[in-house]
Amino acid sequence: MIYVLIERRIAEGMATTYDESARDMLQQTYAVPGFISGEAYEDMADNHHRFLLCKWRTSRDWQKWLHSAERAELINRFAPILQEPEKITLLAV
Repeated sequence: MIYVLIERRIAEGMATTYDESARDMLQQTYAVPGFISGEAYEDMADNHHRFLLCKWRTSRDWQKWLHSAERAELINRFAPILQEPEKITLLAV
């Protein structure tokens, strides 16, 4: 099992749009093989700094999703919402 920490910086005025889009994306991820769970967090000192901590069965499952056309399509929706590209960190248990 692995954890994936996704860090995102949201553009000014886009927090509500981000929250709605992120919730939809997380819902769709529940159907992806190997996905176990995901939790969203907001930086208490900066509400434009968000984190998503996801649990995956294997790194192979995560890599398959990371490089899938479905994820690419979902991430493209975030492009106008983010200040910079998301940062992804893989964590071992």
